[in-house]
Amino acid sequence: MAIEVRIPTILRSYTDGQKAVSGSGETLAELFQDLDARHPGLKERLVEGDQLRRFVNVYLNDEDVRFLDGITTKLSDGDSVTILPAVAGGSGGMR
Repeated sequence: MAIEVRIPTILRSYTDGQKAVSGSGETLAELFQDLDARHPGLKERLVEGDQLRRFVNVYLNDEDVRFLDGITTKLSDGDSVTILPAVAGGSGGMR
């Protein structure tokens, strides 16, 4: 089973600069385990315990997995997973 995983710039140091990598797994948790075996340290940046880290957004075929089954979301061959760090900030000086 091949699943394309799009990697944000901030995590590409774990994937040797690759924008996208392939992985496999029946669930998102298994996919992250597989990716960590190939790219050590990546899973730690995405998962805390058995949940996604608070400031990490993961999309399965453009749908937020938090509205699916989270880290236990089932995957299928050919799926596309996108990892995006949450972005916050801005200026408090809005007028």
